Amino acid sequence: MLNMSNYYTKNLAAGRLKKCYDLAPGRVRQYLEAEIETVRARIKHGDHVLELGCGYGRVLAALQGETDNLFGIDLSVENLHFARHEFLSGHTVCLFAMDAYNLAFRTPLFDLVFCIQNGISAFGGEAGKLIREAIRVTRPGGTVFFSSYASKFWSQRLHWFKVQAVHGLIGEIDYECSGNGIIVCKDGFRATTFSPANFANLLNGLNCTGHVFEIDNSAVFCEIRV
Repeated sequence: MLNMSNYYTKNLAAGRLKKCYDLAPGRVRQYLEAEIETVRARIKHGDHVLELGCGYGRVLAALQGETDNLFGIDLSVENLHFARHEFLSGHTVCLFAMDAYNLAFRTPLFDLVFCIQNGISAFGGEAGKLIREAIRVTRPGGTVFFSSYASKFWSQRLHWFKVQAVHGLIGEIDYECSGNGIIVCKDGFRATTFSPANFANLLNGLNCTGHVFEIDNSAVFCEIRV
């Protein structure tokens, strides 16, 4: 099976990744903004905030002004270079090339750690380990956030991916293999989701106290208080 982390770092990074979002239809743009607003509402001035899988800096740029202590990590050096020189130029954001499953921060440094836009699926690793790492670097009293797609958003999501495929950003969609929250492309690309039940089962297995909720009929959020 194709390693999705490699796909994002080699095939879908920097300018190509940005184009995916530039091509987003209006309803998808509404969903993307609703996710950002959900995170923004939890930030207090002075908080240290970390985004896991920050890509080309789309979300961090939108959060400028909420706090002076924004941090982002990504596996793709190309993403980070693009973010620093093309999208976050002039902004005070700390960016690091780092694996979200093995964070280099050795002590709890952050008041809010978040991974939205279905990163928990897109990263392709063990979800429990990802959440444990996020909790480990979060200060007591802080918050950890993960999100995925809501089932109600399936048709809009599939249409967005079809647009990306038409523009050659991902492979042709294999409609026979796609469904039930999973989009499969003929080049090996595979995008899954986490349902509310998936998040609840994950939290039970980790013995974490969390809150799972939906927003905008488009996104499922899992919020964990540390």
